[in-house]
Amino acid sequence: MKYTTKALHTKYPKSDIYGALRIPIYQNAAFEYGSSQELEDVFTGKIAGHTYSRATNPTIEELENKIKSITSSLGVVATSSGMSAISNTLFALLKSGDNIITTNKLFGHTLSFFQNTLVDFGIDVRYVDINSTESIKNSIDEKTKVIFFETISNPELIIPDIKAITALAKERNIVSVVDTTMSPFYIFDSKKYGVDIDVISATKYISGGGTAVGGLIIDNGNYDWSKYPNIEKFYTKFGANAFISKLKKQTFRNIGSCLSPQNAYLLSLGLETIALRADRTKDNTKDVAYFLLDHPKVKSVNYPLLKTNPYYDRAKEYFLFPSSILTFDLEDKQSAYEFMDKLSLVRRSTNIQDNKSLIIAPYHTIYSEYSDEQKSSFGLRSGTLRLSVGIEDSEDLIEDLRQALEVI
Repeated sequence: MKYTTKALHTKYPKSDIYGALRIPIYQNAAFEYGSSQELEDVFTGKIAGHTYSRATNPTIEELENKIKSITSSLGVVATSSGMSAISNTLFALLKSGDNIITTNKLFGHTLSFFQNTLVDFGIDVRYVDINSTESIKNSIDEKTKVIFFETISNPELIIPDIKAITALAKERNIVSVVDTTMSPFYIFDSKKYGVDIDVISATKYISGGGTAVGGLIIDNGNYDWSKYPNIEKFYTKFGANAFISKLKKQTFRNIGSCLSPQNAYLLSLGLETIALRADRTKDNTKDVAYFLLDHPKVKSVNYPLLKTNPYYDRAKEYFLFPSSILTFDLEDKQSAYEFMDKLSLVRRSTNIQDNKSLIIAPYHTIYSEYSDEQKSSFGLRSGTLRLSVGIEDSEDLIEDLRQALEVI
């Protein structure tokens, strides 16, 4: 079965007692059992069941099962946000004294987590040129446990050589943890390209209409957990499921970053229409990119499917299309703000991959906590705008952009 068929027809282990076509929202904290022994058996894992919604819940489990089926992955954990997916994954994998290799070309809050949170737990974070396999190699030592990067960086739209990085990670017995928010599983087959663990903000393409905040951790089954010392005791007991088991039975459960059943229900609905929405934004984004490219008041346009883009070949190789995000430069902050304030269809907002088109100036918002020197090192510019293209009719979007450009 292909993507949408799987999203619509993955079966839940138990039928609804009323025959509902969709699993209900189990909006409750705890679950009752018929006997003391049965309750004990669920707690100890002798029989499957749910005890407390901070750990597991039927509605959340249904979402996880759908994604596991769609991705052919080993296991899935749904979390409260994309950032909680990142933090839970790294807290499960790393110990004080370990190091992680990454880049400073990351989403602002991810970068802040590395720079201001993870280091406080004794983790050495090493920043490299993610486009240089040699730079990554030179940063690896015996304490390197993880290589972390984004398939498409936000907002710079850098596309690394994913195959080369995951091959290097496999060669050195390092776990590749990859943020695929900009290119979730309908757009990019991470398992095929050697990614060990996906972390995704489900708030974006999966939610669709921006109705729910959530995150996903996906173990693709590419890594041999018998070789990973930090979760040795979980491998001894759970074998190939060691990482997912450590999350569910320790890290995720103890940190408490659980997804709400209501949000799980909404995200499950969103899964079913990703293909329809993504295909629409694919065409819209390309139309908008070419319009902006030809406009005399636009200094530059960054979209990987433009043939002049340095990542064009990688975009064509790896992705169905390289997300619905593009950036473009106007003369300066004043011009950028005047332009944004004249838009009527495109909304001024921070989310991406919503059904509505959204725009923001990252230099002055998402990265506002950083100095001008730091922002420059990240490749950010004062007049840069990030546009997340939605599913509106492209002619209407272009007309809105046209009229706003005329007044600056």
